Parts: sequence; C-alpha cells; structure tokens
Amino acid sequence: MGGFPSIELLEAHHAFPGPYMFKAIGRTDNGFVARTVAAVRDELAEPVDPPYSVRETGNGRYVAVTLEVRVETALQVLAVYKRMADLAGLMLLF
Repeated sequence: MGGFPSIELLEAHHAFPGPYMFKAIGRTDNGFVARTVAAVRDELAEPVDPPYSVRETGNGRYVAVTLEVRVETALQVLAVYKRMADLAGLMLLF
C-alpha cells in the first residue's frame, strides 16, 4: 500500500510537533485493532498505547481504528504510515 502524502504536503498542512490523526480500516479477525495500536506505539517508541477509538461495521467484518497521536516531524508521520501499511488484514489507510 503506498500513496502516502509527501513531506512537503505534510509540512504545508500540519504544525510539527503536534497532533496527527491516523485511520486504518481492516478485517476484524486476527487482532487487527491490537496490532494497529501496537504498530503505532512501537514506531513512536511510546511506553503505553496511544489514544484510539474503534468503530465496527454493522456486519462485524471490518473495523476502523482511529488514532490521534503527537508526532515530532513529517518524517515520523511517514514512518508510522509505512509501519501500518504492512499490517495483515489492512484494507484502507489514511
């Protein structure tokens, strides 16, 4: 999965350091939510899980995980996107 925003675009539209929202949509099986949260936590080297919310589809097959974390740089945003892009069961990342 590619198509991440460029560093220039991120820096033009976001103040760094500061909050940044990531959203991942994937299949509910195989612990997708936990793996998503862990990927962000690990990439940012945080000691605890970042704040997140979860929304499941009506049929329960897919789940949206929204995380709003503090990032220091646009490069850090891209590193999180790259880590999340490797998640098994990921359908959409933005």
